[in-house]
Amino acid sequence: MRLRTLAEVVDHLGASGQTGIIDGTEIRVRRPAVGRKDRDVFISGKSKQNAVKTVVPTDQNGRLLFCSPTRPGSGADITHARQLGLVKLLLVGPAVEILADAGYQGLGAQTGGRVVTPPHRKFKKNAPDWYEEMHERQRKAHSSRRIRFEHGIAHLKNWRAPARHLGRREHISDSVQAGAGLLSQQQTADLDPRRQR
Repeated sequence: MRLRTLAEVVDHLGASGQTGIIDGTEIRVRRPAVGRKDRDVFISGKSKQNAVKTVVPTDQNGRLLFCSPTRPGSGADITHARQLGLVKLLLVGPAVEILADAGYQGLGAQTGGRVVTPPHRKFKKNAPDWYEEMHERQRKAHSSRRIRFEHGIAHLKNWRAPARHLGRREHISDSVQAGAGLLSQQQTADLDPRRQR
């Protein structure tokens, strides 16, 4: 599967009638040199390390479909998805359901409910027992639908470049996308019934 843009991913999911799963992943990189004006841009708010982020959509079976170009790690996942044009693609494209984690809360309202995130927590303190049980049940149901993504991204992280990149940051997008293409080829070949004899 050689999908080269997010638009192709949305079209593929719409044509096949599958639910997509999307998330961002961080790749550790070397720290920029002292004195560079954009040195702090690469520090991730989540891991507190120098990193770049990429948005990775998979299908409902966890098969990797695409890896976006990398962005500095200080940006939020939802911002990266908006910059890639995900909101517009879901509004004007085919009816596709996309599962996302809590980092994408807010996209559901912007896309007419096509991006599904875990439920908001309505009670900050002193929540009733019935609410706690209901919220936990909904959260687990959403998480169990998204677990395939975690398996898919784990296969990508088996490649050394997406685990930790020691080369130049300018080349990491090419390395990650090449690894994603090879993994997608491997996953597609594993589904070929002629190879399962």
